[in-house]
Order: sequence, then C-alpha cells, then structure tokens
Amino acid sequence: MNWLNEPAKWSVDGSEVFVDADPNTDFWSITDYGYVRDNGHVYGVALSSDFKLTVRIEADYVAQYDQAGAVVRVDESHWIKTGIELFEGKLRFSTVVTIDHSNWMIADLPEAFSFLNLSLERRGDAIHISYSTDENELKFASVAYVEPGASTFAGVMCACPEGEGFSAHFSDFVLTAL
Repeated sequence: MNWLNEPAKWSVDGSEVFVDADPNTDFWSITDYGYVRDNGHVYGVALSSDFKLTVRIEADYVAQYDQAGAVVRVDESHWIKTGIELFEGKLRFSTVVTIDHSNWMIADLPEAFSFLNLSLERRGDAIHISYSTDENELKFASVAYVEPGASTFAGVMCACPEGEGFSAHFSDFVLTAL
C-alpha cells in the first residue's frame, strides 16, 4: 500500500487506517466551481485486474464537504470517489464520477448511525458501488464506468476542502484482486 498525497498525520494497524485529513484537500474537476483539485489523501494500491474493496468508515466530520470513503483512480482526469460527505449540516452518501469533469450525486443517510460500510467492485468496464449503515445489509447504490483494461489506484480516501481538518478511521479494510 502507498499514499497518493500523504497526509501529515496517519497510522496503519493491520486492516485499520487512521488519518487526520489536512485542510484544503479535495478531489474535484471544473464542474460548477471552475477549479481542479487533486490533493485529497488516498491510501491504496495499483491494480490492473478486477478487484473488490470493502471498508468500514467512521469520522469526526466538522466542516462543509468533509469527506471519507474510497477512490478508484485511473489518472488525475478519470476517477471515482464515494463515501460520506458532510453537506448542508448533514452526513450524506456521496459519489463523484470524473471523466475530465466531475459529476456529483448525493443521497440522504439516516439521522443517526455509527459507521458506513462501503463495497466497490471492479468488473471489466464498471465499478459497482454498494453501502450500508451500521449492521444493515449492503444496498446497491450505483455503477460507474472505468476504462476497460486501465490500471487503477484504489483505496481509502479522505479530504477536507473547507475546514481545519478532521480525523477518519477506516476499519475492516480489505482490497482483493479478482
């Protein structure tokens, strides 16, 4: 495992990753805001094959757009990030698909929950995304395109676009080539 944009403070203990997201970090490309940001934190591995990534996510979200989840990245212009994002004072399930320009989708989460379970599975030209809260069963959320045969960098991510930083905890992190 390696870092893309290594944060100032982090640690790994088996299948657990602890990260303090640095301020002014994000992944975004052009749409609506007109800027490109490519400095969010990703702890992962390069894969050329199909894979499955599963993880449990907990964090101390503080500021608008604080986010923690997972990324599948081909390059700086082609990537997918998904997980929890603090938006308008509520934790939301968020997915951003970027092919040159970012497309953002959000869904409401329950008012009270302890953690998010996330599953991403690459099958050829598709990334299948599923999630659940707490001990609930995973639900399919979306499928997104990834270039067939393209090598990807996949792993857990966090970013803090507007705040002073926050702490994220990823547990039961498993990334398996299929």
